[in-house]
Amino acid sequence: MEGGLVNDMRTIQRTDQMEDMKISAKDVNVYYADNHAIKDVNVEIEDKTVTAFIGPSGCGKSTFLRCLNRMNDTIDICRVEGDILLDNEDIYDARIDPVQLRAKVGMVFQKPNPFPKSIYDNVAYGPRIHGLANTKAELDEIVETSLRRGAIWDEVKDRLDAPGTGLSGGQQQRLCIARAVATAPEVLLMDEPCSALDPIATAQVEELIDELRQNFSVVIVTHSMQQAARVSQNTAFFHLGELVEYGETGQIFTTPQDSRTESYITGRIG
Repeated sequence: MEGGLVNDMRTIQRTDQMEDMKISAKDVNVYYADNHAIKDVNVEIEDKTVTAFIGPSGCGKSTFLRCLNRMNDTIDICRVEGDILLDNEDIYDARIDPVQLRAKVGMVFQKPNPFPKSIYDNVAYGPRIHGLANTKAELDEIVETSLRRGAIWDEVKDRLDAPGTGLSGGQQQRLCIARAVATAPEVLLMDEPCSALDPIATAQVEELIDELRQNFSVVIVTHSMQQAARVSQNTAFFHLGELVEYGETGQIFTTPQDSRTESYITGRIG
């Protein structure tokens, strides 16, 4: 009887841990034709946290990020092996529609890329194609909520009909973040979202990332170790296609377990 109770408790504990995990990647390998770009990556990404991927240029961090919403499907020579689970569902299952997956796993790119449409239509585009609003009033509410979440509402609320491309670089990136959250995703992927921005715009986006983790799991690729230290709770260090080390951000930066991590953080490699 007691053994059964202990087993039940262990099962509950395991279930709780699994519920905290938003994404689980197991033995993930990525090939571009004959090039083995990602090698046996295993990582679990917690819900409602910011996870940073760091490492030298060309180490595979952006390639792995693109696996998490099947963006690599768009590259003919790319092949992904292994399992990637979102809420314990295999995102590479043949029954999964990549378009629907990308509504759940939004993406913000390195360079701001607003559509050549109005500010309003940039944000309304996703909810329209996914049928998330039944009336104009509902769509208006989604647009306003998303622009508020993108921390840009107050700057654009009086000119929603103006072109999104007419905004400053930092505003364009916050518009793209608003556009990404408009489909009510659960995960937000960001591929070096501040690399094209000035320091003031970077600070605004970093502050926004911290706010977004209240509602989303955020995964950010960054070339800036300082940025990773500022915005993330967990950090993964990639090198030559391998996930060398993954853990709590403070631990990775102060007491790394692998000498390669230490060499990168201290500037000896990279």
